[in-house]
Amino acid sequence: MGTKFLLRPPFLVAMLVAGTAIAQQPAHSGSIIAIDHIVAVVNENVITRHELDEMLKNALKQLQKQGIQPPEPAVLEKQLLERVILNRVQLQLAKETGLTVSDTELDQTLRRIAQENKMSLQEFYNALEQDGISFNKFRDEIRDEIILVRLKEREVNNRINVTEGEVDSFLQAQETSSDGNDEYRIAHILVQLPEQPDALKIQARRKRVETALDQLKSGVEFASVAAEFSDSADAMQGGVLDWRPASQLTKKFAEILGPMKPGELTDIIQSPNGFHILKLLDRRNQKDAITMVDQTHARHILVKVNELTSEADARRRITDLKERLDNGGQFEELARLHSEDASASSGGDLGWVSPGDTVPEFEQAMNALRDGEISAPVQSPFGWHLIQALERRSQDMSKERRRQSARQAIRAKKGDAAFQEWLQRLRDRAYVEYRLEEG
Repeated sequence: MGTKFLLRPPFLVAMLVAGTAIAQQPAHSGSIIAIDHIVAVVNENVITRHELDEMLKNALKQLQKQGIQPPEPAVLEKQLLERVILNRVQLQLAKETGLTVSDTELDQTLRRIAQENKMSLQEFYNALEQDGISFNKFRDEIRDEIILVRLKEREVNNRINVTEGEVDSFLQAQETSSDGNDEYRIAHILVQLPEQPDALKIQARRKRVETALDQLKSGVEFASVAAEFSDSADAMQGGVLDWRPASQLTKKFAEILGPMKPGELTDIIQSPNGFHILKLLDRRNQKDAITMVDQTHARHILVKVNELTSEADARRRITDLKERLDNGGQFEELARLHSEDASASSGGDLGWVSPGDTVPEFEQAMNALRDGEISAPVQSPFGWHLIQALERRSQDMSKERRRQSARQAIRAKKGDAAFQEWLQRLRDRAYVEYRLEEG
């Protein structure tokens, strides 16, 4: 999607086919039937009427399953189109910068999704078909989702730093705050502002969020209003957010939610990103407790799969290294020489690893090892690993967990703001031409 084309590009082919919006039937009939037409151009990429209709059908089905009253079709259509445009500009950037997902990685993810649904891969295929979902289409959508996650990680999350001083300040503030251990489950509506809005744009967006608030006050379900008005990616899920500690919210949001009772709505809240309406669904208090965690002292060798190293080459290299270890090679020495992980300088030593610290494929293989045992080659989204479990222990991680939770909360808060700003800049720089009313 959206690359720089030379000679007869697919984009032009699409224009020749979809842009005409009609096709002649056999000459003797003399009639004309509609094929398809373009509803938006996003840089060098197009979105067709057929694509949008498919998304509209799936969105209506999803809203129906959740018991959410959908907005008017024209409104829902425009909301969906904006979300597709945002996805397209991100996927275009990913493609232009060489970010891909191999078929092997994709197959692993699909197997994991099937397992999480307590199905075999074939049973999962069948369930999708029964729901009228093409497996190939679902596969492509999952590939795109993985790419979007990795793009966000590369462009935003990896550039966010959290210092030990920030963690200390965070924990100190939490200890002195009456709601430091409070967690909130909220639903939200975001009416976003462009990167450099003028007074007229701000006024128009303000009017939009005021209309949303008026509907909520008149008794319209929050989920339905979110689906119609919210610019957030979770609008079609009713704008519901998972449990979040007060510390992970902005200071303004935490202060407003503090005295609220479940079921209550906020007024309109303005932030640099736009206008917000929050609904407090529930709250709870998480007290500190002793946290005993089973840990593994592990080390590994990693061979990455990338533009320079194919899947087959990476697997061949890791298999060769396993043979050398089986024949008396020293793990630490081979890790220093061949591992492509940051731990290579320390002989592949990862220190004490807690549950959830590594990706599922790595953790499952590591947990299956006896102390001192070296795994067979293990594939993860990062590449191919050889893992050795050195020893195990059960450790009170209360203090460490508190610091880790604080670090995650700070990173998440910074990341949310940075991602919205980055996404808005990316959207503002894109060439977008609307043709929704054509055809």
